[in-house]
Amino acid sequence: MIAQVVPVLFAFGANLGDRGETIRSAQRALAATPGIERFEASALRETIALTASGPDPDAPRYVNGVATARTTLDPHALLDAMQAIETTHGRVRDIRWGDRTLDIDLVLFGGRVISDDRLQVPHPRAHERDFVLAPWLDLDPDAVLMGHGRVADLLARIGDTTVPLSHDDHANAGSKVVPGRSGGLDAQG
Repeated sequence: MIAQVVPVLFAFGANLGDRGETIRSAQRALAATPGIERFEASALRETIALTASGPDPDAPRYVNGVATARTTLDPHALLDAMQAIETTHGRVRDIRWGDRTLDIDLVLFGGRVISDDRLQVPHPRAHERDFVLAPWLDLDPDAVLMGHGRVADLLARIGDTTVPLSHDDHANAGSKVVPGRSGGLDAQG
C-alpha cells in the first residue's frame, strides 16, 4: 500500500532563549523526520507577545515563522513528532499561552478538518494572527487559508505588526531546510 502524501503548514514560535536558533534547529529536526519531505521555511519575524489577556509589551518578544512540507504521516503521528521536538528544545506546558522556548503548531493538514481532544486543524486562530499570516505570505504570495480565504486579504484586514528578524539569514528565506529529504502539536495555543 502506498502512503498518501499530504501538504502541510507548520507555524513556529519562541520567546525564550536563542529564539531564532531554536526555531531553525527545530525546523531542521522536523525536516529530517521520516515521512516529511520538501520542507521549506519562511524568513523569521518578530512580534510582541500574545498572552491569554491580549498583547503584552512587557513580556519577551516572540520570533515566529512558518514552513510548508509534504508528509506521509497521519496527523497524530505528525503531532507526536512535533511535540517530541518541542520537548527536546525545553518546551514546558504549564501556562496556556505562556512564555516558551518553542511552540510548533500544525496549521493545515491537506484539506482535512480535524477536531479532537489533541488537535484542531485548520488551526482555529491562524486567520487572526499576523505572526502566522505575514511569514506565510512571504513564503507563498498566493496562499489560501482553508475556510477563511486568501492570506493576503486576511493580513490586510487585521494588519501586520511583525517585523523581519534583523539577524535572520534572509538569503535562506524560502529555502529548503533539508533538500530532497524523504522518509517513511502541541494542543493549539
